[in-house]
Amino acid sequence: MRPSRAQAKRGALAGSLAAAVWAAQQPLDKRVFRFPFDDVELLGKAVTRGPRWRLAGTAVHLANGALFGAVYASVHRRASHLPAWSHGPVAALGEHVATWPATALTDRFHPARAELPALRRSGRAFAQATWRHLLFGAVLGELERRLDRERAGRR
Repeated sequence: MRPSRAQAKRGALAGSLAAAVWAAQQPLDKRVFRFPFDDVELLGKAVTRGPRWRLAGTAVHLANGALFGAVYASVHRRASHLPAWSHGPVAALGEHVATWPATALTDRFHPARAELPALRRSGRAFAQATWRHLLFGAVLGELERRLDRERAGRR
């Protein structure tokens, strides 16, 4: 079965909302993990070094969430034999583990690397990012499931 545009749009909405939850809870997890890693800062300061880095970083973060959500909604039903509740967390954690090695590039080449914590060799940063991806995936999966169910109920 070919995924529909509507399915991708619902996934994008769910992904951007899940990314907003991620960004909103970061101040709390920075205290819990005792590590200053901030994805919005990382993204924003890659786009601009000016005073609007937070706005830019939030926009990029939400767009990343939307893109991930659109892809997720288009493929997760065909790609998993796992229980439905686990699709979002498994997809997000898989992306996290696959892309974590790129933090070595961030530590070395990011334009604001002197202002950001080093990530690659930090167990706290990895644990913090794991938590964030787990939260994102759980919210994404549940929102996408509910939006899809709502659409199915309107037929």
